[in-house]
Amino acid sequence: MNPDLDRLQPYPFEKLATLKAAVEPPAELAHIALSIGEPQHPAPDFVIEAVTQQLPLLAKYPLTKGNIELRQGIADWLTRRFQLKANSLNAEQHVLPVNGTREALFAFGQAVVDRTKNPLVLSPNPFYQIYEGAAFLAGAEPYFLNTTPENNYQPALDQVPAEVWQRCQLIFLCSPGNPTGGVASRKTLTHLIELSDQYDFIIASDECYSELYPDENNPPVGLLQIAAELGRDDFNNCVVFHSLSKRSNLPGLRSGFVAGDAQVLKKFLLYRTYHGCAMPMHHQIASTQAWADEAHVIENRRLYRQKFEAVLNILGDCLEVSAPDAGFYLWPKTAISDTEFTQRLFAQQNVTVVPGSYLSREAHGINPGDNHVRMALVATLDECIEAANRIKTFVNTL
Repeated sequence: MNPDLDRLQPYPFEKLATLKAAVEPPAELAHIALSIGEPQHPAPDFVIEAVTQQLPLLAKYPLTKGNIELRQGIADWLTRRFQLKANSLNAEQHVLPVNGTREALFAFGQAVVDRTKNPLVLSPNPFYQIYEGAAFLAGAEPYFLNTTPENNYQPALDQVPAEVWQRCQLIFLCSPGNPTGGVASRKTLTHLIELSDQYDFIIASDECYSELYPDENNPPVGLLQIAAELGRDDFNNCVVFHSLSKRSNLPGLRSGFVAGDAQVLKKFLLYRTYHGCAMPMHHQIASTQAWADEAHVIENRRLYRQKFEAVLNILGDCLEVSAPDAGFYLWPKTAISDTEFTQRLFAQQNVTVVPGSYLSREAHGINPGDNHVRMALVATLDECIEAANRIKTFVNTL
């Protein structure tokens, strides 16, 4: 067996299941899950219709690189959304559809890391655990960049030693961040591109929460947008990952894309051709329609704004918590340990959250997830309000 498999740590939800198994929730209260970031808003009807209408295409092998209509639709969406120069993004060279960002992020590390050169893969901390797994299976060591309130939940790039940058081959960025909701600024992204120029590493920006933001007039900036503003129309060493899961409430469609540096994507396509991970044709057609429509995304943001306002009105005076810059998570601080908070909340109120320490690692003397929990506001408005009231009741007993 591949020895790198032994380096993988249990997934956070495995740890959570063990933590919850030690207690019994009250039977009279229906369970409310604020743990898994699985959107519960309705999927767009036109996407469902497109999938069902195209089911006869199950008889066809799909192309790994996807059909040109989908790739062009993605390129057009990126150009509109991130204000790129017209035709600077070539659908043949700069775009590759993938079956959701999770599998693509994991595979990407294995495709771009040279394990013979003592590589480091940098990642925010707390983080999406796929980044760590991708580093291990690529034969690299992860190096964690703590994201805390003191640095606005962004990696403190200037605190990274030169010898770390010299070994860095890949850095994962998550903006908006999971679980913190922090958004990378223009200054941060510009500095990261400058560091990439100096030390020649690839920036993989996971932007799958980029379309969930509170202000319709102030969407989060993206890595390709900043590259373009710097005159970097070749997007050298810059690669972004996007998904329909959160944007369009389509986690089961497993549809996303990778876009950016043409030379990097050429090699990644070669990897994926052997990997055998082509998106089904009926999913490609439905995805093309989803990327072309913004009305359902605007409505999606409205629903999340409702939930954040209602929940924060309830929890604001009993927990140290604030609205995120973007995304659908709350990241409150807990007065007791995050694991005890999670277990006792489940035992008393039958509400599930995730301990922050399960989403982070000890690094540079701290675990930045300690004494935090992640709450995903993905349930219905009524369920989120009910969960918030139960959490308030629980917190008032501490």
